[in-house]
Amino acid sequence: MPLDDDLDEQVSDIRQFVTFVVGEEVFAVDMAPVQEIIRVPEVVRVPLAPPSLQGLANLRGKVLPIIALRHLFGLPEREHDDTTRALVIDIGQPLGFVVDRVASVIGVEPAKIEAVGSISSTVDTQLLSGLIKDVGGHAMIMVLDFAQLISREFADIAKLAKSAGMTAGLSRQAETEEEEDSDELQLVSFDVAGQEYAVAIENVQEIVQVPEHIVQVPRSEQHVLGVMSLRNRLLPLVSLRRMFALPPQEADEHSRIVVVSLGGTSVGLVMDSVNEVLRVAKAVVEAMPGLLARDGDMADISDICRLDEGKRLVSIISTDNLFRHSAIKEALTTVDSMNESERADVEDSDEESADDDEQVVVFRLDKEEFGVPIESVQEIVRVPEELTHVPKAPAFVEGVINLRGTVLPVIDLRRRLGLQSVERTDRQRVMVFLIEGARTGFIVDSVAEVLKIPKTAIEPAPQLSSEQSQLLARMANLEKQQRLVQLIDPTQLVRGRELADLAALSA
Repeated sequence: MPLDDDLDEQVSDIRQFVTFVVGEEVFAVDMAPVQEIIRVPEVVRVPLAPPSLQGLANLRGKVLPIIALRHLFGLPEREHDDTTRALVIDIGQPLGFVVDRVASVIGVEPAKIEAVGSISSTVDTQLLSGLIKDVGGHAMIMVLDFAQLISREFADIAKLAKSAGMTAGLSRQAETEEEEDSDELQLVSFDVAGQEYAVAIENVQEIVQVPEHIVQVPRSEQHVLGVMSLRNRLLPLVSLRRMFALPPQEADEHSRIVVVSLGGTSVGLVMDSVNEVLRVAKAVVEAMPGLLARDGDMADISDICRLDEGKRLVSIISTDNLFRHSAIKEALTTVDSMNESERADVEDSDEESADDDEQVVVFRLDKEEFGVPIESVQEIVRVPEELTHVPKAPAFVEGVINLRGTVLPVIDLRRRLGLQSVERTDRQRVMVFLIEGARTGFIVDSVAEVLKIPKTAIEPAPQLSSEQSQLLARMANLEKQQRLVQLIDPTQLVRGRELADLAALSA
């Protein structure tokens, strides 16, 4: 065999690994199932999930479970810093594993990979598939078997991986991508009369289509188009074309309403079209030049963003200044002054199709949002100052209250979901569900809103435990609002013998 052929064969046998550090140990994982490497994103915590699960993140529209390797290895928790990363690995479904630091990508000859022997490590050797010695400046690198690790900690995920036959040799993405750091702004950009504007994404509640019917309000300023009903509330609509003294244009299929908020107050801004969500470095954002900045009504544009080497200019609208604009004040005043008959007319004009939406009541436990079907909620009442404790009541029942002559068992939903209990507050409420004929109250931290969620935004939740997969089987992924709402099936809150105990308590 020619020498060149020998070299080609040796090169083809070299395996690629990503090396990383957890605690004081160096590990490696085969490059094949590694999809990308990202900064650790913000997460939504999931009740009833294994303790090593930090939560769920939204990665470009996809729900990504984030798992702490430190917890799996029994190491103390550590605050995330600039070096902390998450390895996105696909073993049946994508999972993000938090590591202290990613070291490098190395090529390893098969001869340098040894079987796991008697080594001293913080990690159970059953979780290792091999050892790499004297490569990349490290005397020893442990090859972590993620499939074995997941089969121990997340049995349901392991079943998915096995059924899909994807525990090894998966397609990979050669380039890793890191999320942008805090020196960036995230903006929603849109067009008005051929000019591009943007609003900070944290001030955008949602983006909706222009309704066919807008209720006109007599004697309002020309900037105010009228009002519409959105999510069971009145929303004033303001035309940016009119505010900026631009030529008028009728709304078409491209027109959108961007709902912006400030301090609990919302206004719908009507624009020609919505372009995209931009991530821009603060270095390309400049304050509006002093000669162009104007006081009063037209001080809305605070900054200019220069993209594509200055060829693309995006004017950033300040929400704070916007809500001081006379047109916005007029719109808000209009809604406040509408009488009840006008409100009824607007609500009747809301022609959103119920077949395309699910209406849920959204409530909070700590910082996380949960939702239940609105038809399952009988009522919502305040938590009394004291709950009556009944002798020999089931341990999961906090107490009972007298609800219009009926004994209502009350359960702390935090305890039911394995979350830490908190002291009672004025914001807490009791949500009353009818579960197989038994009326039961559940204490939640606060009730946020009634929300119509498009069915297209509802997807199966990642299966993290058997109990979680039954109780929290679905999730609303509201990407534009950067919200993940975990949907609870109330019929799974109390089951089996617990139902009989509740029925006896209510009798």
